[in-house]
Amino acid sequence: MKHNIRYAAGSDVGRRREQNEDSGYASGRLLVVADGMGGHAAGELASSAAIAVMRELDATLPETGADLEGALEGAVHEAARRLVELADIDPARRGMGTTVTAMLWDGYRFALAHLGDSRGYLLRDGALYQMTKDHTLVQSMVDEGRITEDQAAVHPRRSMVLRVLGSEGRAEPDMALREAEPDDRYLLCSDGLTTVLGPEVLHEVLTTVADPGAAVQRLIDLANEGGSPDNVTVIVADVVAPGAGDVSVYRVGAGS
Repeated sequence: MKHNIRYAAGSDVGRRREQNEDSGYASGRLLVVADGMGGHAAGELASSAAIAVMRELDATLPETGADLEGALEGAVHEAARRLVELADIDPARRGMGTTVTAMLWDGYRFALAHLGDSRGYLLRDGALYQMTKDHTLVQSMVDEGRITEDQAAVHPRRSMVLRVLGSEGRAEPDMALREAEPDDRYLLCSDGLTTVLGPEVLHEVLTTVADPGAAVQRLIDLANEGGSPDNVTVIVADVVAPGAGDVSVYRVGAGS
């Protein structure tokens, strides 16, 4: 049976930044979080430009029979080409980039694309699963057994991202296709949330705050109460019965 999604999105500058370089987008088919980098103007431009390209999926993707993974991966590559164009126009923008964590929905499945250290989570049957792996130096060190997860959390180079959507044109996203189940809850977020809140807090909020909009705001508030050092962007989406979904479009963060 085909299902709908009910969702909400929000973004906040955080406690230590002057500008918001994150961008977020949520519709009945597409959820995207992008965390820009490369300095204030370039980071804001990179994330908002990536969102502007990817949101075209709402208008161009057929309602049925679409190749979800192919369409989403193609949009990521098109966004990379757009960043190259912008850097060619103004060489000062070279080196800009953005994370991308995106989910494309057809009523049965989500295609997932991921680049960087923004994250995607799934809450199913009361258990919280991290669907994405950080493309960071410290995560690679954890994978190699050189440091522990606890050491990674306080490592001085924990913010070094190894793979992003960049103005050099490289785009190598992790791709996956996930079957959805009724009552699944999904969380997409920038690292401004997860550097402050651990999985236990995420789990508590996602299991106790039923409304997606209220859950988004609660997570942002908790991150700020913890002194979030970066911008915070959050999307929460629930798989719901046919006819019970949302038709709103959220465009949050830079350029919104």
